[in-house]
Order: sequence, then C-alpha cells, then structure tokens
Amino acid sequence: MFSLVKSLLAVVFGCTGSFASQPNVILIVTDDQGYGDMSCHGNPYLKTPNIDRLHDEGISLDDFHVDPYCTPTRAALMTGKYSVRVGAWAVTEGRQLLNAKEATMADVFAASGYRTGMFGKWHLGDPYPYAPRYRGFDDTVHHLAGGVDEIGNPVGNDYFSDTYYRNGVPEKFHGYCTDVFFDETLRFIREGEATGFEQPFFVYLPLNAMHGPLTVDSSYSDPFLSKGLSEPRSKFFGMVQNFDENLGRLLQSLNQWGIDESTVVIFMGDNGTGGGVDFRTMEGYNAGMRGKKGSTYEGGHRVACFVRWPGTLDSGGTLEELTAHLDWLPTLIDLCGLEKPSDVAFDGRSIVPLLRGKSSNWRERKLFVDRQADQLEMWNPSVEPEQKYPSRVIMTERWRLVNGELYDILDDPSQKSDLARQNPKVVESLSAAYEEHFKDVADHGGKFTPFIIGAPEENPTRFTTRDWHPTDGGVIWKMSLVEDDSLFVNGFWALDTRVEGRYEFRISRYPRDMEKPMGAIEARIKVGETSESINIQPGETYTKFKLDLKAGPTILQTWLTDEQTKNVRGAYFVEVKRLDG
Repeated sequence: MFSLVKSLLAVVFGCTGSFASQPNVILIVTDDQGYGDMSCHGNPYLKTPNIDRLHDEGISLDDFHVDPYCTPTRAALMTGKYSVRVGAWAVTEGRQLLNAKEATMADVFAASGYRTGMFGKWHLGDPYPYAPRYRGFDDTVHHLAGGVDEIGNPVGNDYFSDTYYRNGVPEKFHGYCTDVFFDETLRFIREGEATGFEQPFFVYLPLNAMHGPLTVDSSYSDPFLSKGLSEPRSKFFGMVQNFDENLGRLLQSLNQWGIDESTVVIFMGDNGTGGGVDFRTMEGYNAGMRGKKGSTYEGGHRVACFVRWPGTLDSGGTLEELTAHLDWLPTLIDLCGLEKPSDVAFDGRSIVPLLRGKSSNWRERKLFVDRQADQLEMWNPSVEPEQKYPSRVIMTERWRLVNGELYDILDDPSQKSDLARQNPKVVESLSAAYEEHFKDVADHGGKFTPFIIGAPEENPTRFTTRDWHPTDGGVIWKMSLVEDDSLFVNGFWALDTRVEGRYEFRISRYPRDMEKPMGAIEARIKVGETSESINIQPGETYTKFKLDLKAGPTILQTWLTDEQTKNVRGAYFVEVKRLDG
C-alpha cells in the first residue's frame, strides 16, 4: 500500500527539496451544497461573505464537475480516478469501500513529508483497511457511514454534541457538528505553530453539512423563515450560513498565524444541491441549471470550486475550461512539488497550466459522469450494452449527451432543447466514447471490495445492514427502519479472511448501544459453505456463532426468524472476532 512509503520519508525529503518550497493545503468539501447555494453565484436568499471572499481572492473553476452523489465524488477526489475504477461508486451496499490498493491524496502528501489531517465525513469505509487513519491521515476526527445520524454511528447522534471517532476511538464532542470539525481543523493546524509551521500540512475537511437531516440552531434558520421560506429550505440555508461563518474563522486564523500566503485553500461541493431548491414548488435557486443532487443533468454534478493562494495565484480569475474532481490530485502533485507514486495512472489531468494562465496548449477532453449504483445489470454479460449502462452524461466544453439527449451547453445552459436528431454524428461519437470508457473503468466486472476479518490491525471488525449486498428488499441506513417490525430485508457481506483460524460472529438486530430483544426464535448463519442454525429465545438481544474459517475470500449471510410472523430478516449488526492468535 502506498501509505507504507511514509516509512521512507527521509529518502523522499532528499528528492523533493526543502519544506519552505511546499505550501500548506486545505481542501474543503461541503455536502449537498450546489453551485447556486452561495451569494457570489446569485442566490437571492443567502449572504455568504466568506465563500464570496474565496471566489474573489482566488480562481473560480466555472465548468467544474463531480459525481451526482457523496461516495463517488470522494473516491474520485482522493485518487484522481473514476469512482468505478476504484470500487467506490455507491453510498451503501459495500460499494462505498475504496479499494485498499489505491494510493490516496493523503498517502501522496504524507510521502512528501506533510502532516496530514482529516475532519468530518469520510464515507469510503469505516473498518480496516478503509478508514482514513489507514489511508495516509495522521490525525482524524470523523463520523461513520454516510451521515452523522446513520446506523453504524452511536445512537442519538443528531448534529449537536455527538460522538465521533478520534483516530478510531469514540469520543464525545460538544457543539454543532460543523463547529466541531472546524475546531479540530484549527487545533491540528495550530499544533504546527510551536515549530513556526516549519513542516507543511495537508487538511482534508469534508463536512457533513448541508446533508440531511436538515438541522441547525434556530438563530441561523429563523431569518429565512421570516422571509417566508419553508422550514426545510430555511434550515438548509441556515446550515450554509453556519458553514460560511466557520470558513471566516479559518481564514482569519490563517492570517493571524502568518501563513495566509503559504496556504492553498480549495473549496468545492460534492454534488448538486440537496436542499437549495424544490422543483415541485420552484422554491429556492439553482443558478438556472436543470436537475439537482442525483441527476445527470447539469444541476446534479456541476458545482462551485474555488482555489486561493495569495501572492502566487492571481485573484479574481475564472477558468472556463472543462475540469473535474479527478484533476485535483495530479494538480496538487504539480502545484506542491509532491513525489508522484510511480505506479499510478490518473484519469484526471493537472490544471496547473490553467491556474497559471497558460491555456494555449490545453487539449480538448471528454469527461464522464454516471450513476453506476442505479444499474443492477451492469455486470451481467448477457445484457445488451444500452440496457446495461446507468444514467450518464458525456461532456465536452460544448456538448452534454445525457442518456441520449444532446444539449449545446454554451447556447442552452438550462438544457431545454434536445439537439440529438439534428446532430447524429455528435451523438454517435460521444456514445462510442462512453462505451470505451465503460469497458475501461469497469473491466474488473464488479468484483467485490471485501471487509477484512482477522487482521491484527483491527479485531473485531464491525459492519451493518447498510453494508450488505441486498438479496431481498434492499439496505437499511437509519434507525427508524431498524425498528420497523414490518420490514424484512436481507443481504450478504463480502469478506476476506486474513488469517485461518477460529472466529466468533456476534449477530443482532439492534446495535450494542440500543440493546433490545430481537423477537426471533431461530438464528442462522452461513459463511462460505459452512452453515449453522440455533433456536433462540425472543427476548435475546444477540446471539453468537463460532466457526473455523480458511483464509481467503468468502460470503457471509445471516437469518433471524421472527417470533410473531415467522418471516425472516437478516441480522442488521454483525461483529466478527478472531479468537486464536
């Protein structure tokens, strides 16, 4: 794994030069904040002076694109590769795990001598070897799963004074989630003050705001309610205001510490707006774009992106060229003089020439955005390609081919006029490009990224129903569904047994911090070809199985037979512990 290069930092220092030549980097990603959810892009409700300051003092990437959802954007951002290529293209179902073999942005910075910290929402896997503390980050404070309140996190997390994980250890924090993650960012940066910030730092600050549930102190949302906006919209905009306030704290601190001009600050969204507009009522603002979060129309994946480096990059500039989240890792390698991993081929492209105003040699490109998680048949070789492909868009600087509809984005930014019939050759060319792209990034055939059990780095390993590959009814991701007695769903987990030996499987319907009777009369488990079944009492809160396992990949599935209905659901929570060694 590339993070092992950290052990050779002394050698790397000799290759990369002195610390003084390398800037600090802070990469900020907000959740569900679309292109129009800030005043510098014309939002009539919001006043975001600090976001606007980044826009005015930095360079704006005005044709910048990400994936339509959380995990795929984060996977591509961290690796410089398309999310399908690296195994993390969905938000649940085990498809949110970033392949352990992939070098991350933090690996690259750490190998070049940087201090590395991550604070907020990771959403690329929680146990070993996927958690951020195993992916190049020295200092981490984050919640689990895809949201502060989702299952897998401590019960009762609600954005206020929650329990998060400091380097893998649960810890109670006080205050609103966004405030906490900025506090930890400032704490991490401040720790370098004792040595005069001699060692550069890389901070990844991916916030869970403005993701639902929409909740914020009423002092932030009430002003929008008083203007007649709905409660959800008011809370969403209130969360934006709170973020902007915290961003101001960060920028002021950089100035006070005298590291403003030695720090690159990048700000971007992770997908189109989640709560800034309601197309049913037309309440809100979307900068004239069609679609929102989850859509392959422009509003689903074109987001704000600003980069600020005072004294080095020009202020107030705008890049009109087509760019994407894939570009930031190769760009930062060039911009910061980092040691590039020798065995990595990026899908993204360094935009340093554009940032320095040298665009004459910039080559025309095609970029691809899709929703792979929607297409259950994508790996079935018997399915015709056109039926296999997910919702998608193929982009050039002029064209957007959205599921067979063609739009001239320069003349029709709101995507109202489908020009596919008038331009069949363009449709044919872009469709052919997507076919080649799909063959390339999906050549692994949908191979599972497994949960590792039995590794000395983490024992036991824990996972939940949100992580399984569904076989009956889908996944569960919030506690209200866990407690729904009418719901019977099931699925399997892909595992990789690291060491041959004896393992204990603890299965339950409820998490440890909410132990309740499972209401089941029979429990069954199957690991590979080994299957066991036992009778249990309805009042039992969990049950355990002990099995001897061979090393290597395998499949785990569980069944709990309900006392009242005799219907069967899977165990929603599983802990696997290696007993010997």
